[in-house]
Order: sequence, then C-alpha cells, then structure tokens
Amino acid sequence: MGKTGGLGGGGMVSRVRTVAFQGIEAVPVDVQVMVAPGKVGMYIVGLPDKAVAESRERVQAALHASGLSMPAKKVTINLAPADLPKEGSHYDLPIALGLMAALGAVPADALGGYVVLGELSLDGTIAPVAGALPAAIGANAEGKGLICPAASGPEAAWADAEIDILAPRSLIAIANHFRGTQILSRPEASIHTPAANLPDLADIKGQESARRALEVAAAGAHNLLMVGPPGSGKSMLAQRLPSILPPLAPRELLEVSMVASIAGELAGGKLSDRRPFRAPHHSASMAAMVGGGLRVKPGEVSLAHNGVLFLDELPEFSPQVLDSLRQPIETGECVIARANHRVSYPARIQLIAAMNPCRCGMAGEPGHRCARGPRCQADYQARISGPLLDRIDLRIEVPAVSASDLIRPGQAESSASVAARVAQARAIQQERHARFGTMAAATNAHCTTSLIEQIAAPDAAGLALLRDASDKLGFSARAYHRVLKVARTLADLDGNDTVGRIHLAEAISYRIAGDRLAQAA
Repeated sequence: MGKTGGLGGGGMVSRVRTVAFQGIEAVPVDVQVMVAPGKVGMYIVGLPDKAVAESRERVQAALHASGLSMPAKKVTINLAPADLPKEGSHYDLPIALGLMAALGAVPADALGGYVVLGELSLDGTIAPVAGALPAAIGANAEGKGLICPAASGPEAAWADAEIDILAPRSLIAIANHFRGTQILSRPEASIHTPAANLPDLADIKGQESARRALEVAAAGAHNLLMVGPPGSGKSMLAQRLPSILPPLAPRELLEVSMVASIAGELAGGKLSDRRPFRAPHHSASMAAMVGGGLRVKPGEVSLAHNGVLFLDELPEFSPQVLDSLRQPIETGECVIARANHRVSYPARIQLIAAMNPCRCGMAGEPGHRCARGPRCQADYQARISGPLLDRIDLRIEVPAVSASDLIRPGQAESSASVAARVAQARAIQQERHARFGTMAAATNAHCTTSLIEQIAAPDAAGLALLRDASDKLGFSARAYHRVLKVARTLADLDGNDTVGRIHLAEAISYRIAGDRLAQAA
C-alpha cells in the first residue's frame, strides 16, 4: 500500500457503521472521522471506555505497519450516539477504515453498505472479537453486509445465506479488496462435529428410580433435585443427561450461539447443535451466575440457555446466589438492572441439582448416625429456600449403591435407547404446541398455566387423586400446575392422549420427596 498524504484543509467527515452490544442486541453506532487543521494528534470522543481509548495506539501502529502515514493534522473520531457507553476492542477496525477512507486509501462510498467490527494487532492483522454473530444478524436486518476478522467469519456466515460478508486477515487485504487487486471470498458457516464419546447411561449400575426420573426430566425439560449420600452417583447421572437430550432446533441453535458469541465462547467461530451443559462451582458469585460486572456479560444461567444448568452440592452455594435463580427459572430470561442501563439475556434453562442430605452426608442411611442428630440435616437443608424448592418439579432420593448392584452381570440400558423415547415424547409436545400456536415453549415444563390446564386435564379417577393429594400435602398453586406438567410428560412418554391416575400418582410421588425436604428445613 503506497504512502498517502492527508486531505486538504476542508476537513471532510468519513463515516463507518459499527455496533455496540446491549444484551444480545447489536445497537447501531456511527464512527465519524474528521481530519482537519489544528493541534496534531488523534482524539476519540463519544463515551469510550479504556479499551476504546487505547484503540488510538493500536490503529496508529497498524496503519504505519500497512504503509500508511498519519497526517500531521488533528484527527477527531466521534462514536455516535455520543451518550451511549462504548466498550470493547471491536471499534479498532471501524476507526482504522474510517481513517483510511478519510485519507483516500479506500473508497469512502464502498464502506457505506457494511457494518464493521474487529480488533487490530500492531502489525496490521485483524484479531477475532466477541459478538460477530449478533452483529451479522443486526447488519442483515438493516440490509447491510458485514466486515469482520477472518477468525469470526464462520460464525457470522450463519446469520443469513444471502448476507455479504468480508472476513479479511489484515488491513492490507481489505484495502486491496476494495481496489479490486485481491478479492475476498465469503466465509463458510461451520459447525462442530458432534462429540461421539459422551458419558453413557449404560455406565450406571442400579439406581433404576433415579434413571427413570432423569428420563422424565429430559422428556419434558423439568427441573430435578437429587438427594443422596456421597458416592451414590448423583453427579454421574447428571453428567449423562446431555447424552439423552435431543439436539438443538435451528432457532434454538441461533439463540444459544448468540449468547456464546457475546461471551466470546465460540471456539473458532464454529456452532454446535449440542445443548449447553454448564456446571459452575459452588463458589460462583452472583455476577458469575446471573451475569453482570463492568461490561454486563452473560452469566452461567444465560450460557445454559436451552440447555442444562447443573448445580452440584446445592446447599454450598450462597443463599443469595440460589435465590437469584428464581426469576430466570420462572420467566426464561435474566434481567440485569444497573443505574445507567438495563440488560436482558435469554435464560430458559433446565435446572439439575444434587445435594447430600446433611453436612456429614449420611443422614437417613442405615447403620449411620449423625453426630449432631436431626439438627445437622435441618440446618443444612434450610440453606435452600422454600420458593426455590417449589420451582423444582422432580425431587428424588438417590440411595447408596449396594455391592450386589455393582457385581450384577450385564449392562444397563444405553443412552441411545432412552434418547429415542425422549425424542418421541418431545416430538409429541412440539406437535401439540404447533396445534395450539405456541411454538415459543415447545416443552411441557415451559407451558403457561392456562395451556397446561387445557392439555393435561386428568380423567375422573386422576382428578379425585389430585384433589386428595392437594388437600393433604397443601400444594401451592405453582406446585399444583407443576404436578400437572410432570403428569403430562409421563403420559407423553407412554404415548397416551389423556393424563390418567397412574401418571398423576407418579408425578405426585416425585413431589412428596421434596415436601419431606421442605418439612426438614
């Protein structure tokens, strides 16, 4: 690229479109560059944070490395709208291209049809940035193309088959493209090959009732709590849940990938149709769990959107962090409100939790006595609030595995055969939701109360059982509807149109184990 001088004294403004991220939304931002007489230097205005302010040094070094001299004039860069905070390093490339357009190194009119984002290295190469997929979807909605780093191209290509995407490796490559001396080809949308070695349910010895509960949870996307002594296989069961869940539908895949893109967690720009499985440690803070921090990033709840959030050692999490999950479980989104802005991330999750019955872990086990007696169990379980327990549909006890279970010959049922039944039950639910015109919630767990009363109306014997159980156990309105949802899933697994007494009896039995917990607490 030859050396190019500055512009004349007129001070023309060149404009480049980029984006700022609010949640998974890409908000349009105009980068306005003006080269005019005045005190020599480069000034960035428009509420830049530290990463954007430092962009000045990176842009100058990258332009120099690309053979372009900075003019001995005053360069002013305005990021409009000026009152919207600008965060991140993805403003480097739009600023550099705006400057190149102002200096005549690239034709200014060529940039008008593109949204630009990318981080610059000092040698003029373009480094990958988070958020290329939401930016591409936002650009497509405006009828524009996208210029992004080469490494971010494969994820951006998912936005639309028609969108014009340029994914250069360096500033020189993009300048040559616009000059016509080197044409950049459109990047290919890429997908991760599914992992063949997922942990399999065949590894689990015994635990028939726990396996059944796991299958029901998978079929209807229900929340599940497993209580049992250490070493009974609770974590093993949870880790095998992904192997029986159906793959993501195309729309879900895009939602999951947008959250992962904003968080910078799409490896090599490849998307995966595997459902997310997040297992944060119990030392996780509130911001790590629901999102937050200086640049409001998605938390574990949002990263598990359309997938599984597994909380091992549930009572060891801080009570405030656990209670912060109540709203996302209910509404399917995480709203993070700050003094200066409010961000919303999707968070439709399936909560799977595991815990010991007491701190020493062996309460209720034959042949074991707690040193602190019943108090140990009550104190430990009281760390989980009643309202959170009320939102968990299936609560089961996972007893210790006996030696005879471990020695028994032959393998248990594999994940593949369980996954086939789960897929069949989910297909029935999707068909039903399509019939009622509510495609947004394609599982029983996420049905509205009015819809579940309609689709899970029990027969006469079932109704009598449900009425008796509600009176004796004092179900809340939420508990009543959640029992109906589980019963509807059990009927779907059996391929029955009607919810019968047998389905309600099993659904209520999953609730009773939890009510014993609540009484202990």
